[in-house]
Amino acid sequence: MIVKHLPVMLTEVVSLLGIKPGKKYIDSTVGGGGHTEAILKKGGEVLGIDQDPTSLAEARKRLLARFGEVAETRQACPDVFRLVRGNFANLQKIASEEDYCPVNGILFDLGFASFQMDNPERGLSLSKDGPLDMRLDPDLGVTAADILNVLPEGQLYKLIKEVGEADNAWSLTRAIVARRRLEPFTHTRDLASLIERLTGYRGKIHPATKVFMALRIVVNSEFENLQMALPQALDLVKSGGRIVVVSFHSGEDRIVKDTFREWENFGKVKILTNKPVVPSTLEILNNPRSRSAKLRAVVKI
Repeated sequence: MIVKHLPVMLTEVVSLLGIKPGKKYIDSTVGGGGHTEAILKKGGEVLGIDQDPTSLAEARKRLLARFGEVAETRQACPDVFRLVRGNFANLQKIASEEDYCPVNGILFDLGFASFQMDNPERGLSLSKDGPLDMRLDPDLGVTAADILNVLPEGQLYKLIKEVGEADNAWSLTRAIVARRRLEPFTHTRDLASLIERLTGYRGKIHPATKVFMALRIVVNSEFENLQMALPQALDLVKSGGRIVVVSFHSGEDRIVKDTFREWENFGKVKILTNKPVVPSTLEILNNPRSRSAKLRAVVKI
């Protein structure tokens, strides 16, 4: 069963973006369109960006069902929303090409839509077997299987230890290297079952979760893209504009926290969240995938 995608911390995101009718906003990771829909309901206009064509198709379907008449006639609110395929690492280029700058707010939701996680063909799921792919942009050249099968042992250990933050990184690395000498990894079940046997642990959180996460982050250059995108976002927002980031990994949150503090020290922004905002207990119960989310926001001076 495909789980309906729920946008994380929707109320908090909308509040911190400070939506004003007729003003321009960028949803740099449009996903299933939930956050964009909320911005539009408040009267904002949105440029939605996503590298995944499936996400854009889902978002377009959702938004046209709700705002199609307005978007088609262009009478009530010109350019009420538009969707563009691209990576937010190229945020300024995309906004310039769309003649969509400056803007009043930019959102980065660094999580994944349920329809991405639940599709076994994407290779993101631990519970469903599929190709060990993990690319969000299908045009990327390197898959998770490529990395797992060819990365030198030392680099593989570093990936699992530093990016995946796994305590048992050496034992995981040695087991993976021994297995790939006999037969290359091709499917998610190959990796998940190996780690299950190694750890002997089956609980609420699968023991292969951190390895899968590390591979996905590297395949999609997630840390590097975020580091490239944040300065571009600061340039694109007007004075008084907001930047809101929802992260799901301590490495992502550290990049955001350090960047925001640096900007504040140079008098460029005011931090609106002294501590990261986290989902309520009720939200986590309704959407367990939100449990690791952290939200940070700034306003440009």
